[in-house]
Amino acid sequence: MRAGLWFPFLSLVGSCWCAPPQTCHPGDEFLGICSSSSGFEEKPTCTELNLGYCNDLEYSRTIFPNILGHRTRVDAESGAEYLLLSVIHGLLNGECSPEIRLVGCSVIASPCRNDKMIKPCRSTCDALRKDCIHAFEAIEMAWPYFLDCDRFFASEEEGCFDPLRGLRARQELALASIHPVEPSTIIQFIYTSNAQMYSLLKRTAAKCSHISHVYSIGRSTEGRDLLVIEFTNNPGQHELLEPEIKLVGNMHGNEVLGRQLLIYMAQYLCSEYLLGNRRIQTLINTTRIHILASMNPDGYELAASEVEDSNDPELSNQEGHLLNGWTNGRTNAQSIDLNRNFPDLTSVFYRNRRSRHFRTDHIPIPDGYWFGKVAPETYAVMKWIRSLPFVQSASLHGGELVISYPFDFSRDLHEERKFSPTPDEQAFQRLARTYADNHATMSDNDTDRCGASFHRTRGIINGALWYSFAGGMSDFNYLHTNCLEITVELGCDKFPAEQELYPEWKRNKEALLSFMESVHRGVKGVVKDADGNGIKGATVTVRGIRKAVTTADDGDYWRLLNAGVHILTATAKGYSRVSKRVYLPPNMNRAGRVDFVLTKVPVEPDIDDHLFPTVETWDRFDPYNQFERYNDPDAGGVEREEKPWWWNYFAQSGISPPHWLLRTV
Repeated sequence: MRAGLWFPFLSLVGSCWCAPPQTCHPGDEFLGICSSSSGFEEKPTCTELNLGYCNDLEYSRTIFPNILGHRTRVDAESGAEYLLLSVIHGLLNGECSPEIRLVGCSVIASPCRNDKMIKPCRSTCDALRKDCIHAFEAIEMAWPYFLDCDRFFASEEEGCFDPLRGLRARQELALASIHPVEPSTIIQFIYTSNAQMYSLLKRTAAKCSHISHVYSIGRSTEGRDLLVIEFTNNPGQHELLEPEIKLVGNMHGNEVLGRQLLIYMAQYLCSEYLLGNRRIQTLINTTRIHILASMNPDGYELAASEVEDSNDPELSNQEGHLLNGWTNGRTNAQSIDLNRNFPDLTSVFYRNRRSRHFRTDHIPIPDGYWFGKVAPETYAVMKWIRSLPFVQSASLHGGELVISYPFDFSRDLHEERKFSPTPDEQAFQRLARTYADNHATMSDNDTDRCGASFHRTRGIINGALWYSFAGGMSDFNYLHTNCLEITVELGCDKFPAEQELYPEWKRNKEALLSFMESVHRGVKGVVKDADGNGIKGATVTVRGIRKAVTTADDGDYWRLLNAGVHILTATAKGYSRVSKRVYLPPNMNRAGRVDFVLTKVPVEPDIDDHLFPTVETWDRFDPYNQFERYNDPDAGGVEREEKPWWWNYFAQSGISPPHWLLRTV
């Protein structure tokens, strides 16, 4: 579709695309950097503004030659700069429109008074670049040279013109008309395409750059970014004793409500922080939050296209949201169900749980797993959850209205629906209750369900008791890392109608916020040596719970625990063992601090060492190194031999292709 957009625009300029050759870089001659080869200098003269894509500016007279060296209106219309402004809305999927066009027009056709040019304001350009550079990066396009803020713009002291003043005034008027009972954070409750999602998340991060940034954990089968937005008071790095939490949506491409809720949540966190919401500021200042809105963007593309087709009146099937949403787009582009594609560590746990020596946490990935078909999305998420010390997580799905928690795989192969608790059953129940009880209807026994009955448990259930499956993400989180993950089933309709998005946001907003706040439960602390240095990979165990957590790089740890008396023990290879008794009162609103200091002791060989997986053993990952291409840090720095898709907008127009739009190393 993109390739076809440029034809209507070419027809507007007809045969005017052949621009006269220039001996200077665009704009250099007018700035006095070089001179015309003809020796003739035109006197700048005010003239009527008559450029089709710039006629909605707040002034009616401009000047030629302009700041870019165009001598006439025809020259300006024949330039790549004007063509770019005419198609920028389509190129950027509506992002930063009409701001880019209005500011660009103020350069191509600057206002004129008394035959003198009034330059646009540099502050406007600086703000525009900060907000919109991500949109150009998303399509691998360089920032246009004629929007160089230092070169073509002026300061307020020089009497500059703000090309966005009128647009901002209209926007403020529109916001002022909103009824005061409406929320202060304005969110558009509509579905977003993958391109729109990327732009929205990047723009949100740019708006709140002091507390947020975006990063990619890899790419999907069809090459789409798995984009994460992070919120914390020091984005980009782990802070000592600050817990990390992740929210994952759209694992099944046709289960889209969670994807939209997480996009809205990202906007909400940014906006409310800036508006001074103390609850949101406290949450972000004390927590590192990672949001992966879409784990399966390829599947979403298919599901969204099917729903679009179902709304075609010429088609007989009018059940788009309810019928098509159950199957199409569930898997990734390789037809792999991502929630069945993780290593099955639960079977390993069941086989060895009775062994006194076998470690039931941080179970290594069996080498045989890598001989199977591992989806790039699965690999990217595994590498992500191993790279950060996540404490808890929620994966958002659809098809029922319930919270399920590990284990998802039954401990009895002959009984698929069997209660199969983890050692952290009580902690998992509380996590599930936190979400369900703060949801508007999930824990209500009178709520209509989608076929299953959860009235006895008020909206939560052990996963294997509901139905059993192997290779799930939640079981993998629990058995391979420190992270406790629940599965949130948001409702019966996997692809609800657009008018349902706002009601669903109202039902889930408090539940999502309360779940994120619940990470501040239990205990946290630092395991150090006698010199005060943090010990990486030390284990912290709780008596009666056969599940240890390991310390992060700086020796800090987090342990989700319910209220009560607990005996904690910290140990590390080559160090002493230290135990402490702690009491956690009910209704704690922050984790208790429990530090440990270990002293070095001689390391003696243990006959059972081969039965006890050490950190070095379980840390083996991807032994055949077959997926590194998805995470090569240098891959993005190499200029592609092929031109980007948008190059045809210019290459086939008859003008000299604008190499200044190509990103260079």
